[in-house]
Amino acid sequence: MGKNRSKRRDTNLFDSDDDDSMSSASTGISEQTLAQESERVTSKDHELDMFLDALYEKSTFFLNEGGATREKALLGLVDAFENHVLLEFVENKSITLLHQFLNSIKRGSSKEVSLASRAIGLLAITIGCGSIAHEIMEECIPNFYQALTSGSDSLKKSAILDCLAVICFVGGEEVEEKEKAMKIIWELIHPKSGSNVTLSKPIPIVLASAISAWSFILSTLNPRNINSQTWRESISYLSTLLDKDDRSVRIASGEAIALIFELGRLDKFSQEDNGFYENEKHEGAKPPSGGFTYVETLKGKILSQARTLSMEAGGKGSAKVDLNNQRNTFQDIVAFIESGSCPEHSVKVLNNCNHLVVSTWTQMTQLNFLKRFLGRGFLKHIQDNELLHDVFDFTPRRKDNLSIKKRSIVLVPNSVVNKERTQYLNKRRSWTKVILSEEGSSI
Repeated sequence: MGKNRSKRRDTNLFDSDDDDSMSSASTGISEQTLAQESERVTSKDHELDMFLDALYEKSTFFLNEGGATREKALLGLVDAFENHVLLEFVENKSITLLHQFLNSIKRGSSKEVSLASRAIGLLAITIGCGSIAHEIMEECIPNFYQALTSGSDSLKKSAILDCLAVICFVGGEEVEEKEKAMKIIWELIHPKSGSNVTLSKPIPIVLASAISAWSFILSTLNPRNINSQTWRESISYLSTLLDKDDRSVRIASGEAIALIFELGRLDKFSQEDNGFYENEKHEGAKPPSGGFTYVETLKGKILSQARTLSMEAGGKGSAKVDLNNQRNTFQDIVAFIESGSCPEHSVKVLNNCNHLVVSTWTQMTQLNFLKRFLGRGFLKHIQDNELLHDVFDFTPRRKDNLSIKKRSIVLVPNSVVNKERTQYLNKRRSWTKVILSEEGSSI
């Protein structure tokens, strides 16, 4: 701050001739900077093309690097996708990239499959909603189902679950498509509930990933399309997972339960079932499975579990940071169950910029998942990715010194992909506002 003031005072000491000289020098520096920046962008594009060539294993880019050519190429692409919004690069290469990523999933090592899965998810987030994202989802689900129902590699399965959630979140257009993906995931969470009897109970890391992925897709559904029995069955089983030894499983289960309470509005289901007793005139008629008393009892049990976990002194789980995360999460859940309001959270995106604020469990679920999935790339994408702007109805202030080239990478204003995505996002934004306006009722 002090240095800036000093510079401003010094500039007042120059006469007009000096000002002209400074202006000329500034213009020269500006042109030089733009030229260097353009050269860097061109170099980056060339590097990305070499990564893509390496997926075909026809590039000399890694000639002296030894083996694992595709792994190195995938690592380079993932790094680029995290740190940049590469709309210009993917616009005409998205399906080519997808097919190469899928090849890695079909024939690659565990590390290669994990990187390829992450790359597909990042590709979908970069492309945004529309027909291309939908095509990505349609092509991936059969391959992902095969990978999830065979083998026991936890790293690979967790990465595929994350990717499955992302491609359904971005590319899913019909309820049936999302429910199909959720069913695949739920059979991993609760193997006895599915038709694939060969599945065994997942280890904690896979179970936590599956619950988070299931919740992320659930956060996009219109609750009016799902019957009350489905809500009860899922929340009943998830409540049993709150007693698991693994802390990540407990946290994921608690967040899923809170989301179901918000979307499912179990108070309405309880009232509907209670009305059965008031209106039923025929003796011997059976009430609906899981009626008013059952729902109230379940809520009481979950509230008691949440209170205990919000005050846990340790012993279950390991790292202190995980313990604090658990306490904070379940404190929010307790407050939500008791008051019907989700505590408000804000995220700093840029200096001197409005914060991203979330105030529903739907938004919290989406924010937590995307922050975890994007990792270090979250801040870059929340600044420049229109998909995330739409999801959170949030647009941070833009820096004024963006070059024309960078703006074209971020916005691509005349592209077919951008026009299609804008139409879809406007439709989705309208639907989301209607749904959120209906979530004001207490639990």
